[in-house]
Amino acid sequence: MDDPSFTIFPIGYIKRINNEVYIEILEKFIPALKQLEHFSHVQVLWWADKVDNEKSRERLDCIPPYGENPPNTGVFATRAEYRPNPIALTTVKILEIHHKDGRVRIQNIDALDETPVIDLKAYFPVCDRVKEPHIPEWIVGWPEWLPEEGLGL
Repeated sequence: MDDPSFTIFPIGYIKRINNEVYIEILEKFIPALKQLEHFSHVQVLWWADKVDNEKSRERLDCIPPYGENPPNTGVFATRAEYRPNPIALTTVKILEIHHKDGRVRIQNIDALDETPVIDLKAYFPVCDRVKEPHIPEWIVGWPEWLPEEGLGL
């Protein structure tokens, strides 16, 4: 099988301004925000561009920086930003949407300022939540939910 290539381009960027976090949508994609204000949360797919290099893309395992004595783990079993394609996914709370300038104010995200956003998908509980998830024992000590005050980035 031939190795297909894909074209991915940003639809916007993460902006951190005065302790507030925004997704700034590029002008040509602003119409795609229509009706998003009716959702409480959105899934943000973003490109971990700060670690997008050959070494990071070749890394296939790591010791996760979370849990209690985590084992060496394949990157597909982690949320590590270094992976064959540095695509990250975070579900965020929508605080406000400014349709005119394409600015979506969100509670927080584990992405740095100026990180490229490659897609947004409205959060649908029927599709996106899991009733009884199973996680490894070494992660059991983690809280059930992220804190409301954000991630401290």
